[in-house]
Amino acid sequence: MRSLIITEKDAGQRLDKLLGKYLNLAGKSFIYKMLRKKNITLNGKKCDGSEKLSCGDEVKLFLAEETIEKFSEVKVQKVRKQELDILYEDEHIALINKPSGMLSQKAKDTDESLVEYFIDYLLDKGTIKEEDLKTFRPSVCNRLDINTSGIVLCGKSLPGLQYLSQCIKERSVQKFYRTVCTGCLDKGERISGYLKKDEKQNQVQIMEEKPDGEDASYIETAYQPILSTNRYTLLEVELITGKTHQIRAHLANIGHPLIGDTKYGEQDCNRYMQSTFGLRHQLLHAYRVVFPETENPAGAALSGKTITAPLPPRFEQIQKSLFGKAVTDGNLEF
Repeated sequence: MRSLIITEKDAGQRLDKLLGKYLNLAGKSFIYKMLRKKNITLNGKKCDGSEKLSCGDEVKLFLAEETIEKFSEVKVQKVRKQELDILYEDEHIALINKPSGMLSQKAKDTDESLVEYFIDYLLDKGTIKEEDLKTFRPSVCNRLDINTSGIVLCGKSLPGLQYLSQCIKERSVQKFYRTVCTGCLDKGERISGYLKKDEKQNQVQIMEEKPDGEDASYIETAYQPILSTNRYTLLEVELITGKTHQIRAHLANIGHPLIGDTKYGEQDCNRYMQSTFGLRHQLLHAYRVVFPETENPAGAALSGKTITAPLPPRFEQIQKSLFGKAVTDGNLEF
């Protein structure tokens, strides 16, 4: 017999979901059969798997140890050690300043991404044990393109992941980016349109009207100029909706692509930025997040707070060279 005590990391999920993770090599039919036969109980009572788990609940598996080990496997990918830039951390949530060149999530099994580095960090710190990964795996809640730097929201516990996912779904967490685009923008605007993605080319197209019979997502982007010259503008951009390449494609669509952007940008500008500053990709940084007021226990410590990620050194270098000054935070209104 094995007893599992539900902690805050696991609370909030259905029993059958937890069992599917813990006995990850067993089929669903086996798990439901064990529930029906009362070989798996919740707080000493028969259960059907639909029960929502709370902190302190006890799940008992009346199974032979050999059976449990046969159907239970923990995979922990060995990764290169990374020194993560942790901007904020509590028992449920961590905010990490991701560098450009790092994947938010892996695209194939052999990849290493922020998710694996984050789990490795928590294991090294002793926040979690490998055994904990049988029922819950910490993860990221928002994804940045590999060459976009800045704030990534990460859940250390299931309640933390659920809270962050809810904030993103409801658009109650505000996400602001810093970038430099070509051309002069002298006033802020809120622009909208429809985005259609070409999966094969990993490229998107922006349209003002939704095309009939085609799959296109509504998008909304707000921007506010900070500094400008006749050739470039330093912008703060608020991502209202969050779609693939939204900021990059939306600004390119209005004639102001990001510098360094090889997919949507201007070739002459990109060549100059590469030869002068070594910039080989879009200059885009997830700079600031503003959290809503909340009484949700998983998000209470961040209620109403603003978290900022310092600009990467290359961004600061380009900013100073193009605009002749460093920039301090001001009160930008969208």
